[in-house]
Amino acid sequence: MDDPNIKDFESALDELETIVKTLEEGQLPLEQSLERFERGIALSRFCHTRLDDAERRIELLTEQGETRPAPVSIVGAPIADHGAGEPGADGGPSDDDVPF
Repeated sequence: MDDPNIKDFESALDELETIVKTLEEGQLPLEQSLERFERGIALSRFCHTRLDDAERRIELLTEQGETRPAPVSIVGAPIADHGAGEPGADGGPSDDDVPF
């Protein structure tokens, strides 16, 4: 399955994008279109294989504890629940403090 003409993931993806664009234009004769389609399938399989390999490597590294991202909120602060949104939770007045 390894095609010696496919160098790496990035170049395979670039070539695949070019093939898709060319085929979408619809200007090639049928035989050339079929050849480009076959090449596109080979490139697509190559890319999927490389992505699957990368995913397995990441899972293995994570399981071994070599890398594990810490959960953080959107702003980068640790996630904590201090009763946010509850009246008086921030030390301010609650409904019980209203004089009337």
